[in-house]
Amino acid sequence: MKRSSLLLTAIALSGCSTGSSGPRALEAPLHSRMLVLDTHLDTPSHFARQGWSFADRHALADDMAQLDIPRMKDGNLDGGFFAIYTDQGPLTPKGYADALAFARTRSDLIDRTIAAYSSAIAPAFTAADALRLNREGKLIAFKSMENSYPLGDDLSLLQEFYTKGVRLAGPVHSKDNQFADSATGEGRWKGLSPLGKQWVAEMNRLGMVIDASHASDAAFDQILTLSKYPILLSHSSLRSAYDHPRNLDEGRLKALAAKGGAMCISTVFLSEMNLSPARAELFGKYEHIGSMTPAEQADLTKRWRELDKTETLWAADFEAYMKMVLRAIEVGGVDHICFGADWDGGGGLPGIEDISALPKVTERLKATGYSDVDIEKMWSGNVLRVLTAQGKSG
Repeated sequence: MKRSSLLLTAIALSGCSTGSSGPRALEAPLHSRMLVLDTHLDTPSHFARQGWSFADRHALADDMAQLDIPRMKDGNLDGGFFAIYTDQGPLTPKGYADALAFARTRSDLIDRTIAAYSSAIAPAFTAADALRLNREGKLIAFKSMENSYPLGDDLSLLQEFYTKGVRLAGPVHSKDNQFADSATGEGRWKGLSPLGKQWVAEMNRLGMVIDASHASDAAFDQILTLSKYPILLSHSSLRSAYDHPRNLDEGRLKALAAKGGAMCISTVFLSEMNLSPARAELFGKYEHIGSMTPAEQADLTKRWRELDKTETLWAADFEAYMKMVLRAIEVGGVDHICFGADWDGGGGLPGIEDISALPKVTERLKATGYSDVDIEKMWSGNVLRVLTAQGKSG
């Protein structure tokens, strides 16, 4: 896509070089000159859809997806972390086995999809890979694991997913599991379980970045204490913007920054989610969109958009989002903020409805007075710095 002339200044990456941009590159808009990453992309939920192609342009009016290769180019999104999301199930041998089979299948689906469009996008495993692909004009596909529930009680499976290319993983999702309490759970462990503490150690040993989004406050505190390396929150909002347990409070953002980590700002939970019975029904269908016929997909999209006209999912918009982003930067500092909007996982707001709106964020940051170098740190430099710190553990 483009070669970043700013990233070398923004981050210090051992052995990595972005090269230099010529005068023509410098004439391009600021956002298009930067390396732009998003740390949480739920788009793999669309990869198995019958009749749907990641390489085709889709519109929100008639399709649920917020991200595809053409719109990545529209929004100058150079890549990010494609998530292996697994719903939380029972903490039983069968529950673990079913979840592991699903996670393996989803991981393989991501690999096949990226390989199918190898002229446009390629897998990345290190910060150096991301910089190289950017220089080559290719989009960047990291992999992440949202919810470590599929591991069951077998931590050796982390090695399997590391080998499959996963470089970012969180212990928990919306309910307490065998590793940790969820931000929206019941607090079974009062933070991490004994197995969860071992999970942190194994993540550090392998050089995988720990993702504390969805973890309870107590679990976050314990992860921050136990981890030898900086951690990320791949898609979290600020609790001072909206008081929800899923969001991070300002004191913990400061603690995260003090340990060298970064919070990637989401577009969700800037208000309560309006999960009416009608919306809940559609969400239930959306989770299975990969197994729907094209006609069923079209019907789901039509019903979802019709519902949007009478009841919005979130009572927030781009202005509320940017107010929260700017406050997070004030609290955490430019070295500890990044972006993970939760595209295709419930994210998006009026004014920032899909990834084509990303240049607006850069424009607002620039207008607020942040330097080009600091803005690119937030778009990618901080994430690559954390990834590099982990990689040195292996």
